Amino acid sequence: MGAVKVIINKELKVAFNSLLIYIAYTAFLGVTGFVCWFSGKNIFSSGQASLSNLFNVFYWTLFFLIPALTMKSISEERKEGTFELLFSKPIKTGQVIMGKFLAILLQVVICLTLTLPYYITIASLGNVDHAVGFCGYLGLILVSGCYISIGMFASSLTPNTIVAFFITFAIETGFVLLFEFIAELWGSGFMAALFTYLSIGEHFDAIPRGVIDTKDLVYFISVIIIFLALAKHYISKNRF
Repeated sequence: MGAVKVIINKELKVAFNSLLIYIAYTAFLGVTGFVCWFSGKNIFSSGQASLSNLFNVFYWTLFFLIPALTMKSISEERKEGTFELLFSKPIKTGQVIMGKFLAILLQVVICLTLTLPYYITIASLGNVDHAVGFCGYLGLILVSGCYISIGMFASSLTPNTIVAFFITFAIETGFVLLFEFIAELWGSGFMAALFTYLSIGEHFDAIPRGVIDTKDLVYFISVIIIFLALAKHYISKNRF
């Protein structure tokens, strides 16, 4: 854990010394703030302040934010040749992966923490079930974990950060939109059930309503483990 902690501290230091993280946070808060409060589909569009609308806005904004946070995670290390320096120390590939993953997840958690004024404002305007609010944020963190692992896998494939961004975006699109679309095309049966299960939305939608199912937790954890394992494989493959 000592090596993982060192990598987390290093990654956070690099991130918060960069302008990119502040641009990303500003864009996230600006977009979510506009959609939540001023757009035609604001959180009051249903006639009452709605947490589900709030979390839905966050869900889609993270879809675009996280590829920007992960695109440099591995590809830039490879491009600049700093992996050789990193692996010259007594550190394992798995520790590098875990440290980078947790560092980016912490960046996302900080970003979500900055949205608490939105939540507090809604809570002050009516009766809010805080357990549902907790579940909503938990669901966003789980979805973010999936996106981050996908982004790190994409970043392990190429030294080009822009290419990594678009690979991440393409894979995310598959999990969020394509699998659901294919399931609808099949209509019913095994294939429809399979692609429905593979869709991230299928597992996220119930959580902001306060429903946490074990199968959903298993899904999110499985996706995270699979893509981090793939990232580890490609890093190890190109390590020397």
